Amino acid sequence: MAIKYVPEPFRIKVVEPLKMLTRQEREQAIAQAKYNMFGLRGEDCYIDLLTDSGTNAMSEDQWAGIMKGDEAYAGASSYYKLVDAAKDIFGYGYVQPVHQGRAAEKVLFPTFLSEGKIAISNMFFDTTRAHVILAGARPIDCVIPEAKDPSHRCKFKGNMDVEKLEQIILEKGAENVGLVVMTITNNSAGGQPVSLQNMRDVSAICKKYNIPLDIDAARYAENAYFVKRDEEECKDWPIKKIIKEMFSLADMFTMSAKKDTIVNMGGMIGVKDGESPLILKIKANCISFEGFYTYGGLNGRDLEALAIGLYEGIDENYLRYRIGQMEYLASRLDDAGIAYQAPVGGHGVFVDAAAMFPQIPYYEFPGQVLAIELYKEAGIRTCDIGSYMLGNDPDTNEQLHADFEFTRLAIPRRVYTQAHIDIMADALIAIKERAHEIKHGYRITWEPPILRHFQASLEPIED
Repeated sequence: MAIKYVPEPFRIKVVEPLKMLTRQEREQAIAQAKYNMFGLRGEDCYIDLLTDSGTNAMSEDQWAGIMKGDEAYAGASSYYKLVDAAKDIFGYGYVQPVHQGRAAEKVLFPTFLSEGKIAISNMFFDTTRAHVILAGARPIDCVIPEAKDPSHRCKFKGNMDVEKLEQIILEKGAENVGLVVMTITNNSAGGQPVSLQNMRDVSAICKKYNIPLDIDAARYAENAYFVKRDEEECKDWPIKKIIKEMFSLADMFTMSAKKDTIVNMGGMIGVKDGESPLILKIKANCISFEGFYTYGGLNGRDLEALAIGLYEGIDENYLRYRIGQMEYLASRLDDAGIAYQAPVGGHGVFVDAAAMFPQIPYYEFPGQVLAIELYKEAGIRTCDIGSYMLGNDPDTNEQLHADFEFTRLAIPRRVYTQAHIDIMADALIAIKERAHEIKHGYRITWEPPILRHFQASLEPIED
């Protein structure tokens, strides 16, 4: 039987009612939020695609595990269950739970980064970039040129530009490169995957210059699925084998577990060498910032759900459905002539807002314009991945011009059905038909000094 989409590999057991505000109510709500998507109340969003982080639906086994969580302050059995699962999947000698990904960065990055150092990545996401800066260092993006052309269809658009990486190391001096971070999948580039071969090449360069390599592993399972599907060597490999091979190439990983382990809260740090002196530093920082190292800011029940989710998130049938959701939405956009970062990535569809609104300059934030229009049109909350999110140059305070002006539709795991996906597509098509009527974007009236997009106030620019 031929089908146009991958059906959900689960039955729905618990439901949460949704409400749809009227158009007038939505316009009032976004104005009250000062045109900041993070300022909206969750209950006022019919479909919430702000992020796929922590917004997932947990399984019956995970909810059962929550009831079994051991809440001992030190040495809880749930901690050891998580450690055993993580070591089994990643093959690392030490695993440190933390409450989310930015906590992992806060604990780890200051041990490698300081004033005068640089960190290089295929692309830093916003919070990771911020933690590099907060540590006193400077982030440098080093993604392949193909990633900067949304219409260019090639496999593994999230790859590191290996030649440029070595060139930066030689120009800056290897002693000044505190860390290389490989982000899998590459969120800022549209959830684009990184090939196993590219990771091998980057690992070889890091070893050559004695630079530590960290994997930003938020979406490692989705990346492994793309490797299995699109890299000839790995077509017959189990997902778990691909994951072990990927992680064997790095020295450590930082992870927001709120994505591919399908939980609502959690994160991890992994260190490959179980005897590394780095582990003592991680434990000390964890105790200072997160709590005792056997719980890392998490309840025992969270540790339990995370341990179960590690295995559920690498199930190949689940991953096929997961990527299939993105591909179905992308096919609807292809039919409508709506540009996006192609081919579609792992955790969402990144619509090319600059292509939809060519009349709106980057400093009026076309990605934010489309996000606001989607909310007005259908109660869909999304976010800008573009110049608005990128912010200002830390030295000159001038608005930076992002390589992309995307609006990200980040789809939570096991939450929305195909009917919801169709509403997303229909809303985008409706906006495209009237896009020429929108003459101006938005200006910022107030912003904090860092990670401005979470709190900034905006207003529409009038004629």
